[in-house]
Amino acid sequence: MSSFAEMIENITPDIYESLKLAVEIGKWPDGRKLTVEQKELSLQAMIAWELDNLPEDQRTGYMGPQACESHAEPIPNILFSSNSLH
Repeated sequence: MSSFAEMIENITPDIYESLKLAVEIGKWPDGRKLTVEQKELSLQAMIAWELDNLPEDQRTGYMGPQACESHAEPIPNILFSSNSLH
């Protein structure tokens, strides 16, 4: 039996698209429902294949550039403002 890495090397773009659709809709192309284990392994295979074959911004889970919270505008605290009476 092949290792996981060897199987990933044999995934073609068509197989990748088929895996991606199966994970998205929860069914194989023939209509059979994916088991939880099949969904997990298919998603792992997709992510592993994407690392070597897709630019970062096209990979599963990409969220774009993220700003650091320390640079965000502070949210005013209306419950404990400095004008409140003690």
